[in-house]
Amino acid sequence: MPDAAAAAALPLSQVSSSLAAGSPATHALRSRRRRRGWRRPRGLLVWGALVAFFFVMNWWMFSRLQDPAVRPHFRLRRHRHQPVANTSLSTREEVSSAGKGNRPHQVMLTRLLALAAHALAEAETRPEPKDLWKEPINATMWQPCSNNRTWEASEGTNGYIMISANGGINQQRVAICNAVTISRLLNATLVIPKFLYSNVWLDKSYLKPDIRIVKELPVDLQSLDLEAIGSLVNDTDVMKEAKPSLYVKKILPILLKNRVLHFVGFGNRLSFDPIPFELQRLRCRCNFHALRFVHKIQETGALLVERLHGHRPYPSPLEDNLLSHFAKTSVLKGNNNAASKYLAVHLRFEIDMVSYSMCYFGGGKDEEEELEMYRQIHFPALTELRKTTKLPSAAFLRSEGKCPLAPEEAVLMLAAIGFKRSTNVYIAGAEIYGGRHRMAAISRLYPALVSKETLLSPSELEPFRNFSSQLAALDFIACAAADAFAMTDPGSQFSSLVQGYRMYYGGGDLPTIRPNKRRLASILLKNATMEWNEFETRVKKLIQQTKQVHERPVARSIFRHPRCLDCMCRTEN
Repeated sequence: MPDAAAAAALPLSQVSSSLAAGSPATHALRSRRRRRGWRRPRGLLVWGALVAFFFVMNWWMFSRLQDPAVRPHFRLRRHRHQPVANTSLSTREEVSSAGKGNRPHQVMLTRLLALAAHALAEAETRPEPKDLWKEPINATMWQPCSNNRTWEASEGTNGYIMISANGGINQQRVAICNAVTISRLLNATLVIPKFLYSNVWLDKSYLKPDIRIVKELPVDLQSLDLEAIGSLVNDTDVMKEAKPSLYVKKILPILLKNRVLHFVGFGNRLSFDPIPFELQRLRCRCNFHALRFVHKIQETGALLVERLHGHRPYPSPLEDNLLSHFAKTSVLKGNNNAASKYLAVHLRFEIDMVSYSMCYFGGGKDEEEELEMYRQIHFPALTELRKTTKLPSAAFLRSEGKCPLAPEEAVLMLAAIGFKRSTNVYIAGAEIYGGRHRMAAISRLYPALVSKETLLSPSELEPFRNFSSQLAALDFIACAAADAFAMTDPGSQFSSLVQGYRMYYGGGDLPTIRPNKRRLASILLKNATMEWNEFETRVKKLIQQTKQVHERPVARSIFRHPRCLDCMCRTEN
């Protein structure tokens, strides 16, 4: 033991010298190491060659898919009066200059995209899956009925309620419906917000049998300093998804005292459960029946639907609700093309979404630096948080389904569940991060790709260009009226409200594709080894499970999940 301890205490140089002068066993050990040393470089060379060959083959296959020089340009359906300049999304010049700063973005999932292109070419002559354009049969058991009333109109004698909603049409829609419900609950008169009848929403009297509505405060209340008298209610005064009892206990006394209340930033400030049956039904009635877009949005939305669907003998109940009399005149008196189906896809892949997600999308160091700069300007709190807190890695976020689906991932999902290459696809959403280069995969696999910018002429689109909420309203109409709708982010309020509209008015004919992003991520992570048949089977099973018809879960949004007795009626077929 003392000898061992002494040896352990020797300097490393002395230990090495003693081994060098050691026994025959030591010489044999050195000989084996030399032989392994010769074999290791040869083994590494072989593996390196195999890996290089694999990536070269992948690159070659996908270059055939992407290169405009070896494929025809996209075929885009367009209005006959539209300028030719808008008819292609992918000329050689456009692809080479696509993206911010003319930098190309690395396309992800190269191997699977090449397999998808091959599978789509083979499937073009085969019939589509039977349930591709349909909801499950039990969806027909739910019918709209929230327009039925069993109460008398409210006199609104307890005071006046004003609201201000932040955000776009989605936040406005939720805020308005909640304000209507709170006005009925507190027997108050609702003052119509400016956005309710000017920019997006039409001032209609559909809710007169439910609540009293006026356009402005009485003269004697207009000069009041609402903040000074305590009538300004913000998000800190009312918790998110507060119960009706809180409004009765905390808000009603202020209303009775001051005769007026102004809710600022009023959005998701009313719970979905528990809530009295008739109040819940009123909220449904407001969302699905009372709220209508202004006439210019209805008229242009009708043009979109007409150019997407072609000639239809009559508008669907959903189109009739969204477009009013414009559906009857525009759709019926449109062109003579045969009615056609189309798929609408909401790609939630704008730069703010991408940067806030903290995910990585294959764009290398350029992408990381660009998104970090954007975060520093637009999300400074997130930038500061990163300095003090260890946040999850991009790989972990992706494995947990926390990353927005890139266009490449979305198109793989569509191809796997059976949409043919010839499918007419409407793309909704704001400007895609990465530009046309990022869209190259989806537009190559589905060349009949259109958007509001390609379907409408410049003069038809001009009145909406500087109004993001009105542009979003046009997308809402096109997505809601689609024969099938695919969302890429189930957490998106836009997609969820479209889904709810389609559930309410669809009658089993308007399916919505809602991917479970976590499970889809686990499938995509195996893209390097998975064959197309296995990928197709697993994705189909995933989507089929999300299409199942269930009654609204407790506490979930009634705007997103209207299948419940408060909002719809169930029939036994």
